[in-house]
Amino acid sequence: MKILMVCLGNICRSPLAEGILQAKATEKNLAWEVDSAGMGNWHAGEQPDIRSIRVAEQYGIDLRTQRARQFEYADFKRFDHNYDMDDHNYAAILQKAKNNRDREKVAMILEERWPGENRSVPDPYYGHAADFERVFQLLDEACAVIVEKYH
Repeated sequence: MKILMVCLGNICRSPLAEGILQAKATEKNLAWEVDSAGMGNWHAGEQPDIRSIRVAEQYGIDLRTQRARQFEYADFKRFDHNYDMDDHNYAAILQKAKNNRDREKVAMILEERWPGENRSVPDPYYGHAADFERVFQLLDEACAVIVEKYH
């Protein structure tokens, strides 16, 4: 299984989702490839936001080896599933899709936990540590469902 997490800049939400899902897959001995990307290239090559790193460390997850990168069309071919953090990223990814096969791989991550509610993962970038904790908890719940669904 190959899963891509996508947010705007690939420094807050999607690195957390990548780290959480990879940790859960490893815990279940699943040989999954999990990665993340951003819609923009503003932070390409950078580590995740220090607040994402810190909240993940509280749960034993190390994000320090991750580096931000921009989503590219080849990701449709490389990954089985593409989970987007919010409706803006979801719409942007769908615009890049060239066919139904591409579109079928795209979903909003919180739909896994709360189907039909069209919930977005709030962007914590301009927030505080508590906002990053809230995002971690939302993603943790969604990732738990993903692991159970696909293992």
